Amino acid sequence: QVQLVESGGGLVEPGGSLTLSCAATGSIRSIGSMSWYRQALGKERELVASISMSSTTNYADSVKGRFTISRDNGQNTVFLQMNSLKPEDTAVYYCNAFILRLGPVSWLYYWGRGTQVTVSS
Repeated sequence: QVQLVESGGGLVEPGGSLTLSCAATGSIRSIGSMSWYRQALGKERELVASISMSSTTNYADSVKGRFTISRDNGQNTVFLQMNSLKPEDTAVYYCNAFILRLGPVSWLYYWGRGTQVTVSS
């Protein structure tokens, strides 16, 4: 069984910062790309940032220069440092990872349950 568990969400004022974490646990052989998505109320889920196994990163235009994605391969964890937060960043943030499980060989995408980020004064 593989699980992704997010943490670090909360309420922050505009201009503030938060760091999200996502830990992958379970029978894991290897992890490929890891990503953060978000879904605001009434909107579709969108890609925020992704990072490859070799730490190549990609960002949505709306967060470039404000958010930084990183990963700790030894801890199977991905982070999202969010600075200069804006009200429009308010959303549920989801972790996604491409994981090779132990046992029968199969790469699959896994999702976390999400963590709420609210930017408001």
